[in-house]
Amino acid sequence: MPEGTAYIEDVTLRDGLQGERRLVPIAEKLQIVKGLIAAGVRRIQVGSFVHPEKVPQMANTDALCGYLPSEPKVTYTALVLNEAGLARAMKSGIHHLYMAISATESHNLENNHCTLQEARQRIGRMICRAKSENLFVRAGIMMAFGCAFEGPVEADRIVEMACRYASLGADIIDLADTAALAGPRQVYDLVSRAKAETGLPVSLHLHGSRDRVLENMRWGLRAGAILFDTSIAALGGCPFIPHAEGNLDTEAAVRLLQAEGIHPEIDGRKLRELRRTLSRMLQHPLA
Repeated sequence: MPEGTAYIEDVTLRDGLQGERRLVPIAEKLQIVKGLIAAGVRRIQVGSFVHPEKVPQMANTDALCGYLPSEPKVTYTALVLNEAGLARAMKSGIHHLYMAISATESHNLENNHCTLQEARQRIGRMICRAKSENLFVRAGIMMAFGCAFEGPVEADRIVEMACRYASLGADIIDLADTAALAGPRQVYDLVSRAKAETGLPVSLHLHGSRDRVLENMRWGLRAGAILFDTSIAALGGCPFIPHAEGNLDTEAAVRLLQAEGIHPEIDGRKLRELRRTLSRMLQHPLA
């Protein structure tokens, strides 16, 4: 990922769908993949390798990977949270992995079912294992801008975690505003510090209301963030946070990049068509 530009990674199939009641079959997930490709999206997070009882929507991720269209310009990614998930991901043929732990004890217990110390040890082993297989690793820190359970999180803690990821061989650092608590200045300062102190590219996974999340994206972009997670119609949110807010909307993020002089060559009209298709699949209106 060269500096001086910015990319979109659409996470509709993972973060967007994970809390939906209607289980989406593989054929419909493939329809979403093809719609994103037709719109010009070049990074697609196809799902997560987590326990199917915890997130039933992701139970068919392994099978889905066997049907993904072969597109030289498209990168497929997936989330892994533990070593069993990593083994499944490697078997599936996914070469770009997103692995993350929370910065706080409470959210790790909710999301990863382990303590912060255990999570740090686990992700360290996972990064080393993935890099030994020459896989691309985006290493994330959830609750990087504040915790839904514990409140403010010290920036020094986030930077220390990011530096550890870098020392283990991660390719890019992700800062996740899981609880939708970030403000523009906080985003700018933390992206700047993480980028400077790790020497690695930084990505952002943002949640929140439309205006707020776009302003945070704008300041992240100005601080040098190179990759932004988005979803169709801002669908999604952490299933382990009460009243969780949605993601950065893919279409709105594309328009912001264009306004900043970056042209990702993504077709907004086709994204709107896909939003209507997705609404029919999920059987409820989307924003």
